Amino acid sequence: MKLLVYPHATGIGGSQLNAVEIAGAVRDLGHDVLVVSRDGPLSGIIGQLGLPHLVLDERARRRPSVRAAKFLTEIAIKHQCDLVHGYEWPPGIEAFAGPWLRLRLPVICTVMSMSVAPFLPRTMPLIVGTSQIRDAAIRAGHSRVTLLEPPVDTHLNAPGLGAGSFTAALGFLADIPLVVIVSRLVPELKLEGLLAACDAAGELAGSGTAIQLAIVGDGQARPQVEEAAARANARAGRAVVRLAGLMTDPRPAYAAADVVVGMGVSALRGMAFAKPVVVQGEHGFCELVNERSAAMFAHQGFFGLGPPAHGRAEAAVRLAAILRPLLGDPQVRLALGQFGRSLAVGRYSLERAAKVQMDAYAEAVSSRAAVSLASLAADAARAGTGLACYKAGGKLRRWRGTAAADDFNTVARMRACADARLT
Repeated sequence: MKLLVYPHATGIGGSQLNAVEIAGAVRDLGHDVLVVSRDGPLSGIIGQLGLPHLVLDERARRRPSVRAAKFLTEIAIKHQCDLVHGYEWPPGIEAFAGPWLRLRLPVICTVMSMSVAPFLPRTMPLIVGTSQIRDAAIRAGHSRVTLLEPPVDTHLNAPGLGAGSFTAALGFLADIPLVVIVSRLVPELKLEGLLAACDAAGELAGSGTAIQLAIVGDGQARPQVEEAAARANARAGRAVVRLAGLMTDPRPAYAAADVVVGMGVSALRGMAFAKPVVVQGEHGFCELVNERSAAMFAHQGFFGLGPPAHGRAEAAVRLAAILRPLLGDPQVRLALGQFGRSLAVGRYSLERAAKVQMDAYAEAVSSRAAVSLASLAADAARAGTGLACYKAGGKLRRWRGTAAADDFNTVARMRACADARLT
């Protein structure tokens, strides 16, 4: 099969890493895979994986873009692609408007955000990351929805990688336990946990618990994180929190960690490195990955929501309570790390994800003929109207100063999804 894979962004983030890593695993199963994207940090990883890469026309800056849809169509024709796979809603819409409507070429869209955009075409098969989101998509009228939990490369991310350069570069002490966070420093979904981690580190160090915290990543919220780190260091009377900046290959940071704190793919990578993992979310959510919590994370993903009234303060208290016994007991850390590694290999491996994805591709190809022209036209009209309304609402929200960077990856969307499941 000849496949065209289209990640939604070119920064280093969970969805786009999944896109190219699974693409590499599908290629290893014997298929031809071509990646198209804008140029950016992700391009280096695409090159490392040895995947052919086409750079999207830089004039196609609007999302979604008519020019991008036309470009996808031209690529699909030139390279005789059998299927186009867009990640997140803008590439999904562009693939639908281009190869699907113009060529009737099978397309599929992966959504790893917290919710599925309501204007996404229902005749387009979806892949989603949690059973919670799958159930919500089916309730919304999507008939072909595949569950594919975000995977991790358990070969590249594995115990045994040297970590000395990471610890030495940041001035960490070898005899003090190290907590590591690898995250984009952005307001949506990340900032509460980052600030709470700084607060918890300062409180623990100030009360005599041996701890060091490294935060790996960059983004627009860096000033707030730096301020919280400075307060933590002042409270402890020493540098317990250090910002490492962006690392295109953060594996040395995971290898150096005694405990990993994070969410999503970052939590999975910590598990693959056989590290105990604490999953953060919003509204004070903080939970250790263990045998008791594994089923919950399998349902909702490695994220969570606490009570609406809770926030940074409650998250800091909860995180400190989880970290205190972990930091003082190497044997507990070892046991939790072994459990996480076995879970990552058994349930979240890249090889398993590639096979699930190939099954979804096969179904998308076989079901193409079942979509009538009438239903396709109606779906296109519904999607176009919904997108136009969304864009108009976005302009109003920007004018009011209330727009989010990603409307479908917010706490409000996740809360609505969870509430709908309970009604």
